[in-house]
Amino acid sequence: MEQPKPESIDQYIANFPVETQKLLQQVRETIHQAVPEAKEVISYGMPAFKQNTVLVYFAGYAKHIGFYPTGSGIEAFKDEFVDYKWSKGAVQFPLDKPLPVDLITKITKFKAVRDLEKTKKK
Repeated sequence: MEQPKPESIDQYIANFPVETQKLLQQVRETIHQAVPEAKEVISYGMPAFKQNTVLVYFAGYAKHIGFYPTGSGIEAFKDEFVDYKWSKGAVQFPLDKPLPVDLITKITKFKAVRDLEKTKKK
């Protein structure tokens, strides 16, 4: 039977093993510290943080944390992903390595600035 879609980030995180929960919570707290005014949402079944638009998503998997700053976030920081698997919209942080908190912070702040710039142009 399929799990019901989570209605909050707390519900989402609670569905994982304790060690993964700790890492997911660390990602969540890092994003909050980077952009305190961002609002928590569930989008596409994943935790996300929204300012005017969604800044970043993240998700838990069996062997990694998926971090989804979309194309602009990946393009701007791709040179810093040499130790990680990544694609045009996502980067994977292995569960057995320390989370790159500084990198998550930089990407999230970058996305917040881009979001505000886009909003001002409209």
